[in-house]
Amino acid sequence: MTHPLTARAPRTEGGLLTFGETMELIATTGIGTLEHARDFTFGIGGAESNVAMGAARLGAPATWIGRVGSDAAGDLVARRLRAEGIRTIAVRDTFFTGLMVRHQQAAGVVHVDYHRAGSAGSRLTSRDIPVDVVQQAAILHLSGITPALSASAREATWHAVAAAKAHDVLVSVDVNYRSKLWDRDTARHELRGLVAAADIVFAGIEEAQLVLGSQADAPERLAIDLAATGPAEAIIKNGAQGCTARLDGGTHVEPALPVSVVDTVGAGDAFVADYLTEHLKGSDPAQRLWTACATGAYAVSVPGDCELLPTRRELATFLAAGDTLR
Repeated sequence: MTHPLTARAPRTEGGLLTFGETMELIATTGIGTLEHARDFTFGIGGAESNVAMGAARLGAPATWIGRVGSDAAGDLVARRLRAEGIRTIAVRDTFFTGLMVRHQQAAGVVHVDYHRAGSAGSRLTSRDIPVDVVQQAAILHLSGITPALSASAREATWHAVAAAKAHDVLVSVDVNYRSKLWDRDTARHELRGLVAAADIVFAGIEEAQLVLGSQADAPERLAIDLAATGPAEAIIKNGAQGCTARLDGGTHVEPALPVSVVDTVGAGDAFVADYLTEHLKGSDPAQRLWTACATGAYAVSVPGDCELLPTRRELATFLAAGDTLR
């Protein structure tokens, strides 16, 4: 069987630009409460850098900007991202690199603690986002996490949006609501503005409801209503149910690929990374959604945030092994 994945040659001009906070990540390797855990892994994690890493592994040029501490964790963040071929603009700060501690309390129940208040990443400013770097990009990808970090990070977010709009750079927004970072009313106001400014928006069911102030739970209705606020492309990520999208006035539904789930963390970022990579290639909506779901399926079949995101060859091998998926 020939998968749509191999149907087109890459088009790489422009590339993806994203920015935000990337933290050191300590995660338990087993299931249970944190107090009984004895084995841990140490790595990095951040929604925006996860997307950059996913895109880079799929062959897209990617740039990540952020502040990191002048500490070993900051060294690790910069080194890991550069090793993936990501153009990395890591501004060194005198404050500490943020920390995320994650454990799986029960099967499918992931608990995350953030230690990021006052971190280097939260001190991001508009001066850290050069207009010429934005101008060089084809897509600017933002997360709803960044404006929640601090007033200066919020200003940096809107500075980047304005620069993108001024230079005809597509703006992509993943709502990524984090209740531990801000209250719902503040988040709704800010996120609704970002969604309205976006050309492409990604949201889960509950995130779309938050932005819209809606109780509707039908993915198609939510996608249509999100698109009505401004973006030409509104994609509802719905986990094991796949995704529903409103693209250029049409509605598209793409089911998830059936796989054995190992770890759902990072699957949404993997989905976004592939969708935007296909966008950079000029793929049509059906291809963008299908390959995004395929990458999301790959991501849930392996552990970790970003360490095992697939290359183009690994994704093709994964799909070939499950030839009955489509």
